Amino acid sequence: MKYYLIAGEASGDLHGANLIRSLKALDGEADFRFYGGDLMQRAGGTLVRHYKDTAVMGFVAVLANARKILANIKDCKKDIAEYRPDALVLIDYPGFNLKIARFARKIPRLKIFYYIPPKIWAWKEGRAGQINRYVDEVYGIFPFEPGFYRSHSCDKAVYVGNPCVQAVQGYRHGSKEAFIERNGLERGKKIIAMLPGSRKQEVEQTINLFNKLYLKEFPDCQFVVAATGAVDPNLYSVLKDDFYLVFDETYELLSFSHAALVNSGTATLETALFKVPQVVCYPMRVPALLYRLARKLFLKIPYISLVNIICGSEAVTELVGPDLTPAAATECLHKTVYDTEYRRKISADYDTLSGILGTSVASDTAAGKIVRTLCCK
Repeated sequence: MKYYLIAGEASGDLHGANLIRSLKALDGEADFRFYGGDLMQRAGGTLVRHYKDTAVMGFVAVLANARKILANIKDCKKDIAEYRPDALVLIDYPGFNLKIARFARKIPRLKIFYYIPPKIWAWKEGRAGQINRYVDEVYGIFPFEPGFYRSHSCDKAVYVGNPCVQAVQGYRHGSKEAFIERNGLERGKKIIAMLPGSRKQEVEQTINLFNKLYLKEFPDCQFVVAATGAVDPNLYSVLKDDFYLVFDETYELLSFSHAALVNSGTATLETALFKVPQVVCYPMRVPALLYRLARKLFLKIPYISLVNIICGSEAVTELVGPDLTPAAATECLHKTVYDTEYRRKISADYDTLSGILGTSVASDTAAGKIVRTLCCK
């Protein structure tokens, strides 16, 4: 079978790579072509375009790059038509992927799968109708997603497990001593992981927050920023000397961390699965009144972190927009580092989270469903 996959950012590249390997295990004749990244390319197949050349975040950035985005969509449609795949697998990235799905729906016998659908349960619920029209099967990675889709007249969604569970359970860290030595850290001090995100705008804004924290409140701690090669390394050059910087070792860092300050996103879930108590932060450059109005009108859920959304309660503290001040972040992080009872509560909530997510290997489950569907078409 011929598979065409589309992933538009680093996390999609990771999950796409796992899916490719799972599909290969089931389909010995599998051939892959994709928009993705280095991990998908190493998993096997033809990389058409790297996500670094297609990823655009934010309304202003989208407007500024409109011509480039439209050209990428046009090129992708042409490439799919020429490749003539049996399956089109979309991985998140809704602004791009839903346009491709609408086009692909007109191609006879092509099956369209959405692995890791967009988080329309948080905003843009109207996209449920588009997904229902254009996609054959939806493979959700959160247990509540099938119910959400059913409530929006779409019965195509199933829960296949969460890829983060697979990634964290399969990770094997090295020695703490080697990690400390390699990165020039101090022995005997608690490690506090600082996760600023993986996109340019969020990294810039979160690092600005890091620089304003009152680090003297943590005399027995050292603060280690998890950097990523997916963005310009110069973004990290503004960090104060109080911080250590490690590149592309987030899981290793979390393996040895006592607590964490995490930009909202998949990293909050990964941090929880590593059992690291955390404070979730999400900087936003908008006036307080506008933020509160937008949250009331557009955000359909009471929380922003995946940990709290899945648990259905405030397992970890969230600081968002105008509530995220250096003083508030320092105070909440201090409690997370030093308050033993509070840390026990977080740990218990993390156990609940793990039970809800289950142990299914998401990529294996999704691959099995894809192959069975293709064999029956």
